[in-house]
Amino acid sequence: MKKHKDELVFLPLGGSNEIGMNLNLYGFGPEDNRQWILVDVGVTFGDLTTPGIEVIVPDPKFLEGETILGVVLTHAHEDHIGALGWLWDKIKAPLYATPFTAFLIREKLREAGVDDFDLTEVPLGGSIKIGPFEIDYITITHSIPEPNGLAIRTPLGTVLHTGDWKIDPDPITGKATDISAITKLGDDGVLAMICDSTNVFVEGASGSEAGVRDALAALIRTLKGKVAVACFASNVARMDSVIRAAEACGRRVCLVGRSMHRMTAAAKHVGLLGGISEFVTEGEASKMKPTEVLYLCTGSQGEPRAALSRIADGNHPLVKLKSGDACVFSSRVIPGNEISIRSLQNRLSDLGVEIHTEKDHPGIHVSGHPARDELRQMYEWARPRIAVPTHGERRHLQKHAALAAEIGVPEQITPRNGDMVRLAPGLAEIIDEVPAGRLFVDGGMLVPEGADALRERRHAAHNGMLFCSFALDRKNKLASIVEVRGLGLAFEDDDTISDQLENMCDLVEKALQKLSPEERDDDVTVETTVARVLKKAAQNIWDRRPIVETIILRL
Repeated sequence: MKKHKDELVFLPLGGSNEIGMNLNLYGFGPEDNRQWILVDVGVTFGDLTTPGIEVIVPDPKFLEGETILGVVLTHAHEDHIGALGWLWDKIKAPLYATPFTAFLIREKLREAGVDDFDLTEVPLGGSIKIGPFEIDYITITHSIPEPNGLAIRTPLGTVLHTGDWKIDPDPITGKATDISAITKLGDDGVLAMICDSTNVFVEGASGSEAGVRDALAALIRTLKGKVAVACFASNVARMDSVIRAAEACGRRVCLVGRSMHRMTAAAKHVGLLGGISEFVTEGEASKMKPTEVLYLCTGSQGEPRAALSRIADGNHPLVKLKSGDACVFSSRVIPGNEISIRSLQNRLSDLGVEIHTEKDHPGIHVSGHPARDELRQMYEWARPRIAVPTHGERRHLQKHAALAAEIGVPEQITPRNGDMVRLAPGLAEIIDEVPAGRLFVDGGMLVPEGADALRERRHAAHNGMLFCSFALDRKNKLASIVEVRGLGLAFEDDDTISDQLENMCDLVEKALQKLSPEERDDDVTVETTVARVLKKAAQNIWDRRPIVETIILRL
């Protein structure tokens, strides 16, 4: 009989060919008996192409029936831990995370109604053993506390999984990158490096958070009214910079937005944000002089339900901004959010609020991901045999692979979600393709990406809807007038739309009369006939084919 050989495979189910929604798998063993660990279980967010959808999670269908030994979390960003609550019933495996991330995971799972879970809190720089995988946590720097790279040791070689990272020689929170640990890995031999590709098109380095604090303080010092600063709540280093810059300018800080309070609680739990004044409440801030307060707000990406949008719309009960006040955006524009951010800034401008961004004030934001010089440095430290770019769109992955080849990495491979890569033994290659889709959180339920509800919602958003209703008696004859109503269809005035709809009613009535009594007895035939007539009429009037909903009342 043929002997089944052990293999080490890497399988992304999210985060490759996209930025966000990270779900990476490592498998070890023979093809028919692999054991798996998961690294990160994150979300991405809806956009204009997904009407009504705010949260999207990776589809874990492949994991059904597989042996999952554990879930290892690199850090606490939503695109790395945000799907745990939604997918818990499909995973249910031991969790491993450092203290800050563990604090937020406990809260996230309990919010999802999950009380029975096994979570091991791993110390910074600690090690764990999960079946054939021995994993060392390696301290790196990023835009959130306790970011970790993972040295995943197996009998077939060591993989360095970087997670999200940058090289910050002077981090505000936590320690600097553990260069000695990475170079030691390189000395011992790194089989493959699975590495962040977000800023591969950016030359140079991403910059240090320490410079942001100075730039923010210099800007805030020039502002005379109330000041609001918008940033990612998860960027605790940026929160620290804003708070200390505010205090240096004689302002007290008021947190606005639930995420700000949640993240500060997590940060204080692990000893961060020390040596700062107590925050003032929204009620206290409303009674202070404008020059004495700074609002630290969620909503830098224009999220409609976030604190800053409510302030811009005048809907926040206690926080009001007006002419002479200022709003500072200390964050980057995530691709896809340009329209919502522009709308938010315009609404603030309508209130007379002065807008300040990194375009006007370089230095008030730096990225948490490595630019090209930092990528080169990481490859020089780790010296992997195989480069596997991840955390990027297709163009990012290919550009990253080209950079690795230029540096002298012997092998490069750029998998898409669902591509199973054999890392060892032998040359790296894609050996299988497995299901790797998306699930949408819709009305508190997980629905497939191609579900009818979202397809119909998209169709309605682009083409509108027509509703047609009438009654048929026991002999299947019309027993009422035909009513047609439209939704989301353009018209010049009420008389015009009334004439158009009345004409549609006549067309439907004539089409029904042409059907035999037997045909009118079949709802499907009747609905098909009505839809065909109304769609043709709508095509002639609006050059659109709307959704048609037919309501038949049978007497």
